[in-house]
Amino acid sequence: MKATFTSGKLATSGIAVIPVFEGNKAFGSAKDYITAGKTQFANAKKAAKFTGKAGQRFDIFAPAGSKVSRLHVVGAGKKKDFNAEMFAAKTTAKLLFAGETSISFHLDGFDLSPDEAARAAVGARLAAYRFNNHKTNLSKEKKPNLTSVKVAHDSQTKAKKAYDNFHGPVCDGVIFARDLVNEPPNVIYPKAYANRVKKLKDIGLKIEVLGEKKMESLGMFSLLGVGRGSERESQLVVMRWEGGKKGAKPAAIIGKGVTFDTGGISLKPGSGMWDMKGDMGGSAAVVGAMIGVAKRKAKANVIGVVGLVENMPDGRAQLPGDIVKSMSGQTIEVLNTDAEGRLVLADALHYTHTKYKPQAMINLATLTGAIIVALGHEHAGVFSNNDGLAEQIASASAASGERSWRLPLLPEYNKLLDTPNADMKNIGGREAGSITAAQFLQRFVGDTAWAHIDVAGTAMKNKRHDPRETTFGTGYGVRLLNHWIADNFEG
Repeated sequence: MKATFTSGKLATSGIAVIPVFEGNKAFGSAKDYITAGKTQFANAKKAAKFTGKAGQRFDIFAPAGSKVSRLHVVGAGKKKDFNAEMFAAKTTAKLLFAGETSISFHLDGFDLSPDEAARAAVGARLAAYRFNNHKTNLSKEKKPNLTSVKVAHDSQTKAKKAYDNFHGPVCDGVIFARDLVNEPPNVIYPKAYANRVKKLKDIGLKIEVLGEKKMESLGMFSLLGVGRGSERESQLVVMRWEGGKKGAKPAAIIGKGVTFDTGGISLKPGSGMWDMKGDMGGSAAVVGAMIGVAKRKAKANVIGVVGLVENMPDGRAQLPGDIVKSMSGQTIEVLNTDAEGRLVLADALHYTHTKYKPQAMINLATLTGAIIVALGHEHAGVFSNNDGLAEQIASASAASGERSWRLPLLPEYNKLLDTPNADMKNIGGREAGSITAAQFLQRFVGDTAWAHIDVAGTAMKNKRHDPRETTFGTGYGVRLLNHWIADNFEG
């Protein structure tokens, strides 16, 4: 969906969205529409018993004094509670199949910031997203009609700048991440995934792909053990953006990319296993975030690393009870092959920490079902060894609207990973499952400021109520990471 920004001029085609606040207050060009078709509007408002309460709506077709096909009048509630992004998203969701190709939001005249106007365009784009790549007989009625969104604002130049310089590129990253998560596992497997990332050289990212031989030479046997049962070769993909001062330490973001997780020999139940195509949601967020960073030409040095594996149960597969040596030299007793994401991240984190020496690093992973038990699908879980970094994430979470909640890391939980057979085991038992997973990861980050974000409940959803989340893959994390980088590394 193409987004453009206009002044308060009346639209000449498509659907004009007219926000009206409680008490029947309209502003700017929205008010002009109402004045132009005063009698028509008054009659329609009366018939709809419209007061401006949030969620109320009615249409005026072929409105008098206007060139648009219809006015879509929407109750905007109380002005102090107005959220432009959610307003645009909810309205777009209602009009996506209305038969028109363009929609105009008349948001001028009531003190909306340029940033909020830019977010309105993002809300519309996210609500319009569909994943129909593999549908061959989709009827016209089920195909989205809207292809462009216009946002009227008092300062169209500043609104366009806010969109072009930040929100638009980041939204591109969210959509790319959604596409990755929504693709089936026969389309997105490690090498195919790596090949998609390689194409991002076109937007200025430097891409390096490490195959299994290279990873073996580096001693990444924790990561490699996960993919041993698959016929498809594991990959480690490094993305570099060098937009900051030369030699300045980078920010690093790392993602778990299990392109399909059967559980390995510790096989998952068959019911619902198809959702495990989304077990690479953390890596998708990292790739999407790097797209945002590159397209908005961030003035920072940023490293993105994704570990890509397929966890399968064949005759070569890793066995419960195996002991593997990680790149860090620490040994791991693998008691459950379905606790595989942490094994992938162990080597990816150590590699990033030792090779790039980042100022700080954040990893994202669909790591534990326990985080869904704790936080549901509304918040991601945050774990960190650094209070300052945790506060930065909380701030980026609030700014982006991608909600998160910090949970503890303590030595008492760390002891749950003890085993007499190796330096650690890869599971800690039923208690505090998300915390022990984070404690495991912490052993591979050295003294680097680090945070782990468990996105198992937020990166993939079968049930959704947010109009911006339209498919299984949500793209969670792309916006949060870009706000974190912009606020803390771009001066």
